[in-house]
Amino acid sequence: MRKLFIAGNWKMNLDRAKSVDLVRGLADAFRTTTNVDIAVCPPAVYLSEVAGALQGSSIELGAQNVYSKPDGAFTGELSCPMLKDVGCRYVILGHSERRAIFGETDAQINEKLHAVLAAGLIPIVCVGETLGEREAGRTAEVVRGQCRGSLAGLSETQMRATVLAYEPVWAIGTGRTATPDQAEEVHRDIRELLATMFSSETSQQVIIQYGGSVKADNALELLSQPNIDGALVGGASLKVDSFSGIVQAASVVKK
Repeated sequence: MRKLFIAGNWKMNLDRAKSVDLVRGLADAFRTTTNVDIAVCPPAVYLSEVAGALQGSSIELGAQNVYSKPDGAFTGELSCPMLKDVGCRYVILGHSERRAIFGETDAQINEKLHAVLAAGLIPIVCVGETLGEREAGRTAEVVRGQCRGSLAGLSETQMRATVLAYEPVWAIGTGRTATPDQAEEVHRDIRELLATMFSSETSQQVIIQYGGSVKADNALELLSQPNIDGALVGGASLKVDSFSGIVQAASVVKK
């Protein structure tokens, strides 16, 4: 039985006061929610402030990125020990914006992944195809390649401790959303790949989120798909009403 997991990726949005107000509102909204795992991933400069505001709530803290080394002369980077020190439990790795804008490769994401797991943090590894790749019929090829490269060298135990997020690039911040059938098809294919890379038992335990213009009004249909285990939410995670609507949809889904 896989517990649904909803995470909010705030990206480069909100200021300190708005960040604190948002998590206080979310903490209040989710006081009685126990059947869904929830996390928020604010900008790094607000991690400590948000961690303080989350005290006593069931919402976990996540970071949007990390560097693979534990310390050293890496100006502008953050390490796993630093993220743990401020209260993070999750780290997003390989988001399409990191891949497209900052040129991150599967090999770099894989190096970060091993560092995150070694530090006892939970990685959320993102994969997904562009519109051109989908229109060329290459979705399965691209997503499988990203999975193989990003997850290389993991043991079954490490894979079971890793969250995946399928985010079609063409549906991120565009208002376009993969249909439930389109999303389920890719999620099912990822799970089948995990069965060949690891085992069927491991593949059935891995949480695979969907991301890409997830909103309160489409969340229930997406999350009801058998292989979709939650959502990595962008814009809709920046307001209490919209994010809580997604969590509420998740709370009524029976897996």
